[in-house]
Amino acid sequence: MLRLSSKSQRKSVRISIGARLIEDAKALGINISRASESGIATAVAAEKTRRWQEENREAIDSWNDYVRRNGLPLAKYRLF
Repeated sequence: MLRLSSKSQRKSVRISIGARLIEDAKALGINISRASESGIATAVAAEKTRRWQEENREAIDSWNDYVRRNGLPLAKYRLF
């Protein structure tokens, strides 16, 4: 879940966005600041996930190898 910061925590920044995109957003009544913030929050979350997976690749691969060789622990208790 993405959390957008409250007004007191906001910081003004300068960014460049394509003119056509800005025109379309305004015509559709989209709040450009909020949409930008949401997009950046999504990108940050995706990068944090990618980095975590990269940092933990060895453990993930090891666990996947174990499951391939031995199956899932407690699989006999699964109801599906």
